[in-house]
Amino acid sequence: MDCQLTTDDQKLSEWKKFRLDSDKNDWIDQVDISGAKSLYEKEAQDRPLRVLVLYGSLRQRSFSRCCAYEAARLLDKLGADVRVFDPKELPVKGQVEETHHKVQELRELALWSEAQFWCSPEMHGNVTGCFKNQIDWIPLSLGSVRPTQGRTLAICQVNGGSQSFNAVNTLRILGRWMRMFTIPNQSSIPKAWQEFDECNRMKPSPLRDRLVDVVEELVKFSLLLRDNSSFLVDRYSERKEKGDFGRLLSQEEKEKLRKNDVLVSQTNESHQ
Repeated sequence: MDCQLTTDDQKLSEWKKFRLDSDKNDWIDQVDISGAKSLYEKEAQDRPLRVLVLYGSLRQRSFSRCCAYEAARLLDKLGADVRVFDPKELPVKGQVEETHHKVQELRELALWSEAQFWCSPEMHGNVTGCFKNQIDWIPLSLGSVRPTQGRTLAICQVNGGSQSFNAVNTLRILGRWMRMFTIPNQSSIPKAWQEFDECNRMKPSPLRDRLVDVVEELVKFSLLLRDNSSFLVDRYSERKEKGDFGRLLSQEEKEKLRKNDVLVSQTNESHQ
């Protein structure tokens, strides 16, 4: 997959707000991720892994954003090209046309990415509307292109209360629906307000260690799969459809074809 995302320096800085000024005491610099680092140096070469990060809250102090930023910093340390999408101005699905600038930005980032990291708060036992709205704006197909098919995915949730896995279970379903390779590991952070300090950095704990595990695993799976993802998701039915019609059809187009086939069949039967 080779998709270049053209942008200016201002937009790039918006996507990389997670970056901090040099801090000698940054915990990320003390983490031993040499295994993933060595694999990255071997496999990535001059092709930095392209990672899109999504989070699911608009609050001023959003713990899903705090967690997403920590994951982005880990990915950045490994050498990945990381872009974090800000959902603040993204309209509700169906409220505006698909030409809206935030919709186009999100779709272009999805196409550009080779891997994604999703983090949603759990609200009423599920992902937030803010997070789901982002996924709803990413179509399964754009003409003959599937924006998320074959990408690797890591999932994470933050909770205001006790430990739960409802949101990550939903994220795993969404990942499968979007035809992504969701890694086996996942992260769920209970009582998130206790896990981040006043600078919105994650405190030392087994929960922070698990986040490192998830990011490290995402990088490993992504590097091993990215050159083979097109082969792995190549489907006979889609090859046949492209051969018959020159492209993948929308569901509406398929329904029209089925209705026409029924009408032709009924007409032929009436003439017999």
